[in-house]
Amino acid sequence: MQHPPVLPVFIKEGIDVKKRYLVAGTALLAGQVHAQSSMQVYGVFDGGITTVSNEDGHRITAFDSGIAAPNLLGFKGAEDIGGGTKVLFDLLSQFDLGSGATIPGPGQVFNRTALVGVSNDRWGKLTFGNQYDFMTDSLATAGLAAGVTFGGLYNFRQGPFAGLAIPGNPTGSFDFDRVGGATRVANSVKYTSPTVAGFSAGAMYGFGNQSGDFSADNTISFGANYAQGSLDVGIAYVEVKYPSLDNGHKGIRNWGAGAKYAFQKVTANLLYTNTKNTFNGSQVDVVEVGADYHFSPAWAWGADYQYMKGNVALNEDSAHQVTSTLQYFFSRRTVAYIEAVYQYAHGEGAQAWINGLISPGSASSTPSQFLARIGVMVTF
Repeated sequence: MQHPPVLPVFIKEGIDVKKRYLVAGTALLAGQVHAQSSMQVYGVFDGGITTVSNEDGHRITAFDSGIAAPNLLGFKGAEDIGGGTKVLFDLLSQFDLGSGATIPGPGQVFNRTALVGVSNDRWGKLTFGNQYDFMTDSLATAGLAAGVTFGGLYNFRQGPFAGLAIPGNPTGSFDFDRVGGATRVANSVKYTSPTVAGFSAGAMYGFGNQSGDFSADNTISFGANYAQGSLDVGIAYVEVKYPSLDNGHKGIRNWGAGAKYAFQKVTANLLYTNTKNTFNGSQVDVVEVGADYHFSPAWAWGADYQYMKGNVALNEDSAHQVTSTLQYFFSRRTVAYIEAVYQYAHGEGAQAWINGLISPGSASSTPSQFLARIGVMVTF
């Protein structure tokens, strides 16, 4: 199975991603080294076996990769130019572990992230290129979605909502609220503020590059976060306009809010998202509640419940989903896990469809679908 891109490297309490730093200067190729500059090579690899109870009426067991985290290889660097200011870049590629092929397609080596920018300790960060919007940054990367902590790709949103009809989406509703980071914003400029008294915020604009019409095919996104002690909260908004929807003047609008609170051994999260197709009027509301319990230094167990509800334009179809994951940490970089996901779809003719199953005919032929997986993830 091959998947579109999802979240960046998942970082959670209990896992530190051990990074390999290579000190390098702007003249790296010439072999010159500057103490003020650095380059980082980083990545994550995930593989395992998944069995699905019903895909178009058939049980299937197959090798699947990029589930707990996408398979990534990246290069990022920064040059300190003085006064607390750095020039930075980030190039990130995703690939299928089973075949080695780049995702989403041949030759798209840095489709995941490709950006350059400048950051300042006092004024914040300004970046340009292909990058994540704030539904990903303020909700997922901030750890407010359970799929980041456990469950991965299977624990993000999809269901009997193909009528959302998101352009370019493999199922019409894969990762429909964008929290999983399945889609980035090309040709974009993004500002992220420094954190002051626990608060941070940001804004993004993606250029449509349509001649004679500045507002067509564009993207706007905003986000804000607050973190203090055991509490983290975040809000986010994004609207993406598509050429195929009212000549680029209509699109998909998302907004959401989430929170997490860390107790001694348990971290609880609550998330709400709203997704609307402003062209056909279809809309899905989602509520997710979950908890991650670290009952020893090596063992963790997480579980969450999601309720997804479509409006009249989606025949008022709905879906309930429960995800549970048991993780064992061999080290700070390597984790083995067992995962189970069950979805039940409600509505006349509604078919369950767990996120991450995107091949033709991956939806269940019935209102229910169950999968189980065993896998290993390594980060560096």
